[in-house]
Amino acid sequence: MSEDTDKSSAVATGAQAERADAVARAAELREELAATDARRAEEEEAKAENAIAEAQEDESRKERKRREAEERRDAATAEAARAREEADRAAAAARESAAAVRGATVSGGAVAAPGTGDDPKAAASASGGWSPRPAGATSATVEVPEKPELFVAAAFAGAFLFARILRKIAE
Repeated sequence: MSEDTDKSSAVATGAQAERADAVARAAELREELAATDARRAEEEEAKAENAIAEAQEDESRKERKRREAEERRDAATAEAARAREEADRAAAAARESAAAVRGATVSGGAVAAPGTGDDPKAAASASGGWSPRPAGATSATVEVPEKPELFVAAAFAGAFLFARILRKIAE
């Protein structure tokens, strides 16, 4: 019976050794899992810090664009005011020169303008509403917006209307 006792104690010792080995391996796995969790937490923290830095850079970019837009607006406002002052000065100078021309005596002042002849209506239309233009003044011009999508939309609308008209004609 001593052999059985020795075998059972050897089996028990082997089982204890296996259990101890399993417990040690489980502890090692928990340690690796904790290390992995710590690395993931560090990575998430780094990602969050990067996101914060990108958001701050984006905000500063937007702030810079807003400031530049305000500066352009202020410059355009100043340019418009300067142009308005120039136009007012030119108009005042034109009025003064027209008044000086009307006040001056011209020999041959009774001569009719070319093309009016004896017709009183022609003389009235030739003399009415005329005012001299200042040297730098031009006729009113319409500025075209620099938005090509407006031209595309207008072309599309024109083609649509043209198609509708052709359809009505064909019916």
